[in-house]
Amino acid sequence: MGQGTPGGLNKQGGLPGDRKNDGDKKEKKFEPAAPPSRVGRKQRKQKGPEAAARLPVVTPLTKCKLRLLKLERIKDYLLMEEEFVSNQERLKPQEDKNEEDRSKVDDLRGSPMSVGNLEELIDENHAIVSSSVGPEYYVGILSFVDKDQLEPGCAILMHNKVLSVVGLLQDEVDPMVSVMKVEKAPLESYADIGGLDAQIQEIKEAVELPLTHPELYEDIGIKPPKGVILYGEPGTGKTLLAKAVANSTSATFLRVVGSELIQKYLGDGPKLVRELFRVADDLSPSIVFIDEIDAVGTKRYDAHSGGEREIQRTMLELLNQLDGFDSRGDVKVILATNRIESLDPALLRPGRIDRKIEFPLPDIKTRRRIFQIHTSRMTLADDVNLEEFVMTKDEFSGADIKAICTEAGLLALRERRMKVTHIDFKKAKEKVMFKKKEGVPEGLYM
Repeated sequence: MGQGTPGGLNKQGGLPGDRKNDGDKKEKKFEPAAPPSRVGRKQRKQKGPEAAARLPVVTPLTKCKLRLLKLERIKDYLLMEEEFVSNQERLKPQEDKNEEDRSKVDDLRGSPMSVGNLEELIDENHAIVSSSVGPEYYVGILSFVDKDQLEPGCAILMHNKVLSVVGLLQDEVDPMVSVMKVEKAPLESYADIGGLDAQIQEIKEAVELPLTHPELYEDIGIKPPKGVILYGEPGTGKTLLAKAVANSTSATFLRVVGSELIQKYLGDGPKLVRELFRVADDLSPSIVFIDEIDAVGTKRYDAHSGGEREIQRTMLELLNQLDGFDSRGDVKVILATNRIESLDPALLRPGRIDRKIEFPLPDIKTRRRIFQIHTSRMTLADDVNLEEFVMTKDEFSGADIKAICTEAGLLALRERRMKVTHIDFKKAKEKVMFKKKEGVPEGLYM
């Protein structure tokens, strides 16, 4: 007992009643407050069903806002770039677009391509074709091929591997024939022709009226003339009247000089004649004007050289085209020459050339009209008397009168005068008539 603790004290040196107080102290132990939630970070997850269903609350940092602003700016730049590219594609020149489409079509066609024949059209997208080295095939037709031009028997281009129809092999037109086509109508009209009223009436009845009013000939029961020939002295207005016909009608006008039908190699001349009339038939209604026809249409004699025989073959092909087995339809022919007596009679017979129109030298009334036409835009002095030149006994053609007016204007310009006097016309007449009598070629007025 003496060594033990006193009975009234516990081991901790307190009374027995003090244990409860000690327990209370333990239960009220100090606990630090929860740290405040930091900006931009999620709070610690709390366990429980409510905490699991609750959405986290996130407050963005300044760094996040800057990143969002940067991404929006990048988006704006991308939208601007997209709009720029679309505008460039839309505003691209038409030639570049065509070239790009052409290159795509060439890629689809492949290279090399084989040539075949179209045997039968099954539908719009399939056909039966045959090649020169194999049997017939049932193949497809690509979408860029013109279906309207496909017909049985035509030549086609096929893909080298799958034999699909990738193109149509069209007949090439001679480039010389393309040059012969008059794209723009001449400026000369019937009002620019002095006199020649009878010639204008005849060519209207033979060429222009059948193209504009063919029903008139059907009602009366006759066939219109197939062609006309214009002949007469040089400078009387044959080519000018042909230009007026081209100006007054909407038909296709093909102009060719007779010497252009004479080719270097054997067979090229007749081939060119065939191409000329084939293009005229494709572009009908059309008018074929062959000037200086005496270059190929002279009388036939025994040919002693290959060149003469080739010219005769060209003329024979021309005769065949003028009145051959096939009908020419709405194709009219106008021939012009200075030497009708040298032409072959077979070329001038009815059925080929139904009307022959002569162009004589102008009479007094026609001279007066031609002088009025060529001096209408000239500034003339008061002393000019054109009747003196109209009543002269010299033989004037229409080209001579035009040359006199032009030469008189040049003489006035040489002396720096703005008006043309009567003396200028006299000097011009002497100069033009001297050249004509001496046989000097009038290079300025040809």
